Amino acid sequence: MTQPGSAYFIPEGESPIIRTTLAVIVTNEPGVLARVVGLFSARGYNIESLTVAETDHEAHTSRITIVTSGTPGVLTQIRAQLGRLVPVKRVIDFYGDGDAVSRELALIKVKGTGDVRVEAMRLADAFKCRIMDAGLDHFTFELTGSSKKLDDFIDLMRPLGLVEVSRTGVATIRRGTETI
Repeated sequence: MTQPGSAYFIPEGESPIIRTTLAVIVTNEPGVLARVVGLFSARGYNIESLTVAETDHEAHTSRITIVTSGTPGVLTQIRAQLGRLVPVKRVIDFYGDGDAVSRELALIKVKGTGDVRVEAMRLADAFKCRIMDAGLDHFTFELTGSSKKLDDFIDLMRPLGLVEVSRTGVATIRRGTETI
């Protein structure tokens, strides 16, 4: 077995790898994102998706949404280390949270004519895509949904002339009136 580049190598079979979404509520100040991303980089953790936006202008609060994966022990370390960063106010883990809604937006450019064009339109309709730009030889689709839905659509567009993909990253929120 070959050891990967992570400083925290854990042999296979010891613990399952879990994918989770973390919401990190931070003080909106210069360098905060660099500190959060630096924590992941320095310890060899991977960020699969990253979304950042100010959520409360008056309180100078931002929300960093991170999708990452690791063993339960590694994820516990990530949450604890994030919580110790000075500008971090709160860390919320959405793993296994059936009361959470996660969505992502993608813009997908497809080039094609004739039957390929017709098939791309048919699939886009089935996935409930919006057409954002169209020409005689191309389409740009907007698709919102789960990351899996976006992945599935992109995979179907590859043989039809996929040209470019731009994704926003995951946004997650709990259902109901409960706040974080």
